[in-house]
Amino acid sequence: MTMHRSAARNLAVMAVIGVASALTAAPATAKPTTQVKWGACPKEVVAEAAPSTLDCATVPVPVDYADPASGKIDIMISRLASKNPGKRRGVLLLNPGGPGGPGLAFAGFLVKRGLPTSVTDSYDLIGMDTRGIGHSAPVSCGFTTNGPYLGNVPPYAVDDAAVVKQAKVVKGVAEQCAKNDRKGYLRHLTTANTARDLDRIRAALGEEKTNFLGYSYGSSLGAAYASLFPERSDRILLDSNYGDTHLDSDDMRRYALGMEQTFPAFAKWAARRHDSYGLGRTLEEVRATYFKIAEYLDKKPTPGGDGGTFRAATFAALYTESQYAPTAQLWQTLLTGGQPAVQPSRPGPSPFDNTWTVFLAVTCNDVDWPEDVKTYRRAVAQDRERYPLYGAAAANITPCAYWPHEPAEAPVKITDEGPTNILLVQNERDIPTPHHGAEMLRERFGDRARLVSVDGSGHGAYVLGDNACAWNTATSYLVDGKMPTRDISCRAS
Repeated sequence: MTMHRSAARNLAVMAVIGVASALTAAPATAKPTTQVKWGACPKEVVAEAAPSTLDCATVPVPVDYADPASGKIDIMISRLASKNPGKRRGVLLLNPGGPGGPGLAFAGFLVKRGLPTSVTDSYDLIGMDTRGIGHSAPVSCGFTTNGPYLGNVPPYAVDDAAVVKQAKVVKGVAEQCAKNDRKGYLRHLTTANTARDLDRIRAALGEEKTNFLGYSYGSSLGAAYASLFPERSDRILLDSNYGDTHLDSDDMRRYALGMEQTFPAFAKWAARRHDSYGLGRTLEEVRATYFKIAEYLDKKPTPGGDGGTFRAATFAALYTESQYAPTAQLWQTLLTGGQPAVQPSRPGPSPFDNTWTVFLAVTCNDVDWPEDVKTYRRAVAQDRERYPLYGAAAANITPCAYWPHEPAEAPVKITDEGPTNILLVQNERDIPTPHHGAEMLRERFGDRARLVSVDGSGHGAYVLGDNACAWNTATSYLVDGKMPTRDISCRAS
C-alpha cells in the first residue's frame, strides 16, 4: 500500500462556498465616475475566465497604511460588467478564499458554476488578486517541489518526536521567507490592510458603498471590512465561515473537528458502494479502513508516501462530494496493495510558492502565535485523542511559531454596531470551516447578521453547493435585499 507524495500534495491544493432593517433594492443609478482605466486582462486570466469576458485595471494602495512614505503597490482588479444598465445597482467585490487565493478570474468561475443572471445584471462583479498574490506585488518564500515543506496544513504527527522534527522544518521555512523578502512586503500582508485595500478599490470605482461575496477566508476578509467600514458596507454575503477576522491556532485546530463532522458523509457514501470498492458496509467499517490504511503506511512508509500523506489526501478530498469516487478508488488501490498512477513532480520552483507564501504572511502577521514547541506538543497529544482522524495534523506546529515579524496591530475586532446587512451561509458539514465558525460570527455580529444553516456537506454552499434553499435565500438577498427576519435552516435537497 503506497501513495506518491505529489498526489496528496496536489489534492490538498485543489481543495484550497421578510425584509429586515429596511433593506430594499436600490434604484438604478448612472454609471459612476471611476479613477481606473480598464484594459485587457493577462492572457492566463482570459483563458481561465472564458467564456466570460473580463476587463482588468490596477488600483494603487499604500504598502503600509501607517506610514504614508512607505510607497505604493498596484492591486490588479477585474470586472465582469453588468449587461443590464437598467438593473445595475453597484459593484460586488469577490474573494475566493485563502489567504492566498488568486481572484482575477473568479467571476468567470462563478458564472460557469451557474451564478444567476439576476446577480450578474445587478452588479459589476469585481475580482482581484489581493496584495501579495499573482499580479498584485507578488511575494515568494522560494518554495520548491522537492523541499521539506508540503503545504500550509501541517503534516500528521504520528508521535511526539514528529512534532519536534516538524519544528525544525518550519523554523527553516520562517528563516527562508525572511531571506527572500527583499522588498520588505511580507510584514504588510494582513487582513486589516487587505480590507483597507478593498475600500480604496471602492473609492477608485466611484462607488459609495461596497457589496461583497466571500468564501472561506473571504468570510474573514468580509467580516473585517464590514467592521472597519460599517457605514460603507452594503450587502455582505459570507460563505463557509472561519468565525473571526483572522486565522489563529484555534482555527487551524478546528480543521480536525471539520474532518470528524464531514467524514461520515463520505463513509456512508462508500458504505452504500461496498460491492464496488470494498471499503466497508457501514460507517464504522469504512472508518476502520481509514485507520487500517493510515497505520499500515505509518509503520511501513515508502518513498512514494506514508500515513501522513494518505491522511492529507483524504482531508483535501472531502472538500467536495465530487471527490468521493476518486477517493474511494484511491483507498481501494492502497487497500489491495497497488500504487496509484501519478505524475512525478520535477525538481524546481513550486507552482504553489506564491499561494503558500501569502497564506503564511497573512496568517502569521494577523495574530501573535505561540512560540514554545511544548505548546504544540501538548495540543497534538490532546487532539490526537479528541479527533483521531486528523487532530495530530491540525494541531501541529507551523512557521508562525518562528515568524520574523510581530503583529503590527491587533486583529480587526468585529463590531455589532451597524446595519443588518451580513448574511452568513454555512454547510453543517464543512471540513476546513465547521459550522461552529458561522455560529461564532453570528454571535459576534449580533443583530447585524442572519445565519442560513444548510443540511449539506462540502466547502461552499452558495453556487459551490446545490441546496435550493441556500441558493434562493442568498440570491434574493443580493438582488432584492431580502434579509431573513431570523436565522433559518435549509433541509437537504
